[in-house]
Parts: sequence; C-alpha cells; structure tokens
Amino acid sequence: MNKRALITGITGMDGSYLAELLLDNGYTVHGMQRRSSSENTTRITHFLDNPKFYLHYADLSDFSSILSLVQDVEPHEIYNMAAMSHVQISYTMPEYTLDVDANGVTRILEVIRLSGLPIKFYQAGTSEMFGGVYDTASTETTPFVPQSPYAVAKLAAYWMTRIYRDAYGIFACNGILYNHSSPRRGHNFVEQKIIQGALRIARGTQDTLYLGNLYSYRDFGHAKDYVRGIYLMMQQEQADDYVLATGHTHQIKDIVNIVFEFVGLPLTWSGNGFDEVGSHDGRVLVRIDEKFFRKTEVHHLAGDASKARNVLGWQPEYNLQAILEEMIAEETEKLDNTNK
Repeated sequence: MNKRALITGITGMDGSYLAELLLDNGYTVHGMQRRSSSENTTRITHFLDNPKFYLHYADLSDFSSILSLVQDVEPHEIYNMAAMSHVQISYTMPEYTLDVDANGVTRILEVIRLSGLPIKFYQAGTSEMFGGVYDTASTETTPFVPQSPYAVAKLAAYWMTRIYRDAYGIFACNGILYNHSSPRRGHNFVEQKIIQGALRIARGTQDTLYLGNLYSYRDFGHAKDYVRGIYLMMQQEQADDYVLATGHTHQIKDIVNIVFEFVGLPLTWSGNGFDEVGSHDGRVLVRIDEKFFRKTEVHHLAGDASKARNVLGWQPEYNLQAILEEMIAEETEKLDNTNK
C-alpha cells in the first residue's frame, strides 16, 4: 500500500526532516503550510520537485481549511509538527500560542473523528511541559508543571490527544521531545545565536555576545534522531506516549565553551552571577544580559527515554559535540557564501 502522510509545519526543522524520512520510506507526503506574503520553503527546497511530495495551504486556526485538506488527501497518517514554538515569544503572544498549539490540535483531532477514516495521529509535545522543577530525569509518568504559555498550550494538546485516543479509539500518540537541534534550527534559538555570534566575533564583525541564563541545564539531541523516533511511534500497533531524550544534560555555558573553542577562541570565565564574563586573551567576548532571561526560568530539563529504547528500539546517534560541529560547519558555509 502506498501510504499517504500529512505533515503540518512542513517548512520547520522537524517537519522537513520527517518529510525526507517518509519519502525515503516510500510515502506520498503532503505538507501543510500557513499562507504568508513571502515563501518560507528554504528547508524543503531540495524535495519540492519530488513527484511524491505535495504542498498545501491551510492553517491550524481555521477548522474549515483543515477539514478540506484532510478530505482531499485522505491521509493514513497525520503528523502535527506545527506550533508557535518559541518559549520567550509565547509570553508576548499567549492567546495566539494557545489557539495554535492547543486549539489547533483539537481541530485536527475533531476532523479525524468526523472523517471516520482510520487516520493515525502524532502530536509533537515538549519537555517544557515538565517545567524544569525536577533534578532527576523525567519519564512518561512524571507529573507536569508547565512554566510558560507555550508549555501550557502544549500540555493542553497532550491531554486532548490522550482524550481522543481513549474516548474515540483514535490512534493518537504524543511524543514528549527534549531539546533538539540541527543546521536547520531557527536563528532565534539560543544554540544558533551562540554559533552565529561566535563566528561573527571570530571574523571581526561583532565584538560581544550577550546571552541570558547560562546556568540552565538542557538535554540536547539531533532532530534527525528525533524524527526517526516519531516515525517508530506511528508504526506501532497500539498508540502510546513516549519521551525522546538523549539522557545527557549540559549547561548552556557548556555549549558556549564548545562553540568558542571550535572557532579558535577558547574562553576563560571570571566573575560571579550576572557579572560573570567569558574572555579570550583578556578581551571580553561573552556577557550575561538579564533582558534575555525568561519571565519564569526553567532550570533543569533531563529526560529518560527508556520506554522508547525498549519498546521502539530507538537509540540516538548524535552527541552534543557532533550536533554543534555540524551546525557550525553549515553556518560557516553560509557566511562564506554571503561574503563572496
């Protein structure tokens, strides 16, 4: 059977990698993107001409557009990768975040229910739902303590997914994904900000990099590993929820050190608290600026993916060093091409 998959958020990092994986596995892939005045297809340009790929316009805030798309495509699987996914921005756009990240998921689930089709559904959850209040690694049974509008919206979507699974027998699963990145990561996320800042400083086009909380701990994986886990969830006979995480945590400060070392500017740290600075050869290159702190900080996010390893046979292949080196190489190439 030629499987058809519908991916929302197709132009995002995870959506683009997932589309590649499904196309490689023989799927016909339909991607959904929100209409805007300018095209945002940079991450999917390389397979836009694939005869098994189709791009559609629809919006998670518009029930009729979702309904029409599902009726036209009749997908076997729907992967919801679309979201307002930036935690800091969710504080300034809480209503929009809730509408897209929570109500949007309910709209998809309701379309599936009304269609009567045996559609499998995947919902992209987040470790932010745990709230960073635990010192130990979280599992699927760890209580949620969301600390941002983004986390609250994602948690609502998580529970709606479970409710539609239990109440209507829909194959609906949640992936609780810890931080993951890649060269396709958006430029407003901290790891890209660090890499771009370090490269500009190394090239003499920027003096200092200003960052927020350097002392929070995160579990970083590669998006390629995580979309592989998502695919495995959807191939099971029974729908369930899974944590995807590497099991290794790193301070944001560790990422700063790795990146600056890689670009030839190893840092020496001095000072305490907000006054701590990172220097190279006596020149201050990294400073802390409180304006980049979240309104409610999440200090520690660590995941235990034992269930995914045991049930799905999933295993991450990338470590933090490899992820960052790949990202640095990509950003270096972009800068070189820009300066030609």
